[in-house]
Amino acid sequence: MKKKFLKIIATLSIGSILLTSCGPKDQPPLVYFPDMYFPVAYDPLQKADIAYSDHENEIPLFVANDGATGLGPVTGTVSQNEDHIVESNNDVPQTPDEYNSGYDASKTYTVSPLDPANKEKDLARGKILFEHTCSACHGVNGDGQGPIVMSGAYQGVPKYADRDITVGSVHYVLTHGRNAMGSYAGMLNVGDRWRVAMYVMNAFKSTPTMAAAKPAKTTATTK
Repeated sequence: MKKKFLKIIATLSIGSILLTSCGPKDQPPLVYFPDMYFPVAYDPLQKADIAYSDHENEIPLFVANDGATGLGPVTGTVSQNEDHIVESNNDVPQTPDEYNSGYDASKTYTVSPLDPANKEKDLARGKILFEHTCSACHGVNGDGQGPIVMSGAYQGVPKYADRDITVGSVHYVLTHGRNAMGSYAGMLNVGDRWRVAMYVMNAFKSTPTMAAAKPAKTTATTK
C-alpha cells in the first residue's frame, strides 16, 4: 500500500513539473534576477538581443528606452564635458551627402580646441589611446600595418603619411566613421578623440598639429 502511494505521488509530481515547464510562451514565469537572464548589449545605447530566446527584456527602464541599457543625451542638446568642448548631440542618421559635406568641412579645422597649456599631456594621452584603440589596424607607426592587417584578416588600411587629412578630419572620422571603419564616439569621449587626432598629426604627418590659441572659440559639432 505504501509503495503504491509513493508511486502515485511521484507520478503526480512528474506530471505537474511537465505541465508547468511546457506552458505557453506568451505567459512566461516570473524572473527574479532579470540581469542574469537578459544580457546587456555591448553598446549600451543599442538593444540587447537574446540569442537563445525570443523573450523580450521586461525591465521597465530598458523597455521605455527601446531596449537600450544606457541613456544618451537628448537630441539637439549640448553635452557637458570636463574639456569644455561644445559638441551638439544629434542622433539623426546622415545621408551620404550630409556626411561628405561634414567631412569636407572638418578638413578646415587645423587646430585642436583643447587647452594649449596641456598640449604635452594631451599628446601623451593621445598616444596611449591610439595604441590601445587604433593600432590593431593602423599599426603603432601609423603605416596601416597593424597586427590585424598583418594576420591577413583585413586589408586596405591606409598609411597616414599618404593621406590628405587634418586634425579636424581625423576627429570627424573617429566620431562618425568612414568606409569600413566604424565610429568610435561610443568608446572615446570628445576630448579624447581630439587627443588621438592630435597625436596622429604630430606623430605621422610632417607638419605637427598645434593646439588652438583660444579653444573656447573653436567648437566641434556632430550631425
